[in-house]
Amino acid sequence: MSYDDTGVRCTMMRGGTSRGLYFEAADLPADPAERDELLLRLMGSPDQRQIDGLGGGTSLTSKVAVVSRSANPDVDVDYLFLQLGVDTATVSDRQNCGNILAGVGPFAVERGLAAAGPRETSVRIRMVNSDSVAVATFPTPGGRPEYRGDVAIAGVPGTAAPIVLAFTDTAGSATGSLLPTGRVRDSIDGVDVTCVDNGMPLVVARAESLGLTGYETHEQLAADVALLERIDALRVKAGALMGLGDVSRSSVPKTALVAAARDGGQVCTRSFIPVQPHTSIGVLAAVSVVTGMLLPGAVGHELTADWPADRSQVDVEHPTGHLLVDVTVDAGVVPPRVVRSGVVRTARKLFEGIAFTR
Repeated sequence: MSYDDTGVRCTMMRGGTSRGLYFEAADLPADPAERDELLLRLMGSPDQRQIDGLGGGTSLTSKVAVVSRSANPDVDVDYLFLQLGVDTATVSDRQNCGNILAGVGPFAVERGLAAAGPRETSVRIRMVNSDSVAVATFPTPGGRPEYRGDVAIAGVPGTAAPIVLAFTDTAGSATGSLLPTGRVRDSIDGVDVTCVDNGMPLVVARAESLGLTGYETHEQLAADVALLERIDALRVKAGALMGLGDVSRSSVPKTALVAAARDGGQVCTRSFIPVQPHTSIGVLAAVSVVTGMLLPGAVGHELTADWPADRSQVDVEHPTGHLLVDVTVDAGVVPPRVVRSGVVRTARKLFEGIAFTR
């Protein structure tokens, strides 16, 4: 089959605060190298503008979900996430994406890969990148996904129907351990950090330890070249400590800086993906930040002193608003154990059709 001539069936969806292309695995080449070459051409990479493709010129809009019916009887579908470079010809499967995950359940129902309930549907999704499971629950009146609703999430205009994501077995998603260095706190270049992996390998540091307030705007962070170089050096050294090897060309680990909340939330964050500042914060990055902070001795744990002991939901502030995550950790066992983690997202189908490479 010539993909140049016939095109590829494709759905574009907004998932959370990201946008991506969703494909059935059977519609793509089985060979990973051929698949990646095709996806780069479809996305328009490498090109900073992605003018000759479907990408939006940012890492948040250069994402792909590959979905298939699962052979595992305990789940419904398999979901492989791929992060495509914008101005580089790179395709990474080394991390999950909780935002793009939000669209996987509705996509699976739309394509007949998962059965829909008459009012609400829960789709069990194996995240292939980490071999962990998420359950997406969303409204399906009349057996069809309903994208319209009254739930607002920061970073997305308007409202949409809620998609509740509950995660299981996400600890050690890419590193094999919740605390991949074996410690709750490390020091790298004089900066105290906590390296944590609960769905996303992450380096957590206090903003003040890098000479910041933690309340800088996205634009201020993006313009601080010296800061971005320091962030990159920090995460590269952390990646080696986390057992990820040379991560200089990898999208993980990511970095999150924390500070005291100042907008009614419980912690203020500034995150980097992996070097450029995020306009908000990724779902699994937020889950990992909170997970790390809940551990005694970890960087940022002191900021949790006033968090309600009887409430597992944590309001995470970021540059464009808030993200509510639900995390429970048993820190009384060795090693610490994640009991539960989840988040509420929304998604919307933008178009479905045939995508062409030329």
